[in-house]
Amino acid sequence: MTVVWIAGIVLAALIPWFTGSVFHFHIAIMVCISAMATGGLAVIAWVGQLSLAHAAFAGIGAYTSVLLVTRLDVPVLLGLPAGALVAGAVAFIIGAPLLRLRGVYFVLITFALNELFRLIMLDIPEFSGGSSGIAGIPKISLFGVTLSNYQSVYPFALFCLALVMGLLVLIRRGQLGRRFAAVEENLALAESSGIPTAKTQTIAFTIGSAIAGFSGAFLAHYVGFISPETFGFQLSVSYVIMLVTGGRLALWGPLVGALFLTPLPEFLRGAVEYQHVIYGVVLIAVLRFLPRGLAGLPRQLSRKGGRG
Repeated sequence: MTVVWIAGIVLAALIPWFTGSVFHFHIAIMVCISAMATGGLAVIAWVGQLSLAHAAFAGIGAYTSVLLVTRLDVPVLLGLPAGALVAGAVAFIIGAPLLRLRGVYFVLITFALNELFRLIMLDIPEFSGGSSGIAGIPKISLFGVTLSNYQSVYPFALFCLALVMGLLVLIRRGQLGRRFAAVEENLALAESSGIPTAKTQTIAFTIGSAIAGFSGAFLAHYVGFISPETFGFQLSVSYVIMLVTGGRLALWGPLVGALFLTPLPEFLRGAVEYQHVIYGVVLIAVLRFLPRGLAGLPRQLSRKGGRG
């Protein structure tokens, strides 16, 4: 089934070059950014937690990169990983106390954390631009060459997405991934087996938040504008919906969820008032009929075919 998904994703990635449409290039870039952020959320889900502060860490990465580039003249190519490092460092510092909470309590505290980040950024306009935000953010540049159009940004977005997915594959198929799976499956049993569960969850939270920071930095330099509202609670919810729709525990779930849901608002422009309703219907349908998400659909169909 992995081959099927890879083939389908490659074909989808080639669509903008086939059509040559600027709109399709923009959508494809946004899919890459959303897939990277959702991939970070997936790492956290692999240890049995679900964070509603993911947008806050994307915001930390975005503001870190933007401030380094605009205030200290740091190259964008260094600002992007710097955003990931700072977001990961913050997650590591606050992760230990936060991850002692379980289930709904962890979800609620991360929701509060996301709102706290937004309010703090609104109160420090000298750094964040306040409610007016920061405009005129420098575009991504590689070794002195500015990626000034969609056609040039897209290959770099694909490259970054490939790096993130490669990291997820290495984690999932390595020893760390087995520890993650054990913690997610049964926390008490994993601890009794000698797995340092608190440390394992902190590692997952740090890695996932660092990936979110990188995606937020990429988004800032691509769009050219950010504000505290850019990284509000609604963005965290969008990432959660993408993850659940694609497959919470599936390796390709973040990419499939982003590929399916990121273009959806563009196709629903004529029914803006119903967008949230449609999102809700899609989520309920996936939870009811596809418990493994869209990424598990081929396997589910093959099993039904085998029974038939």
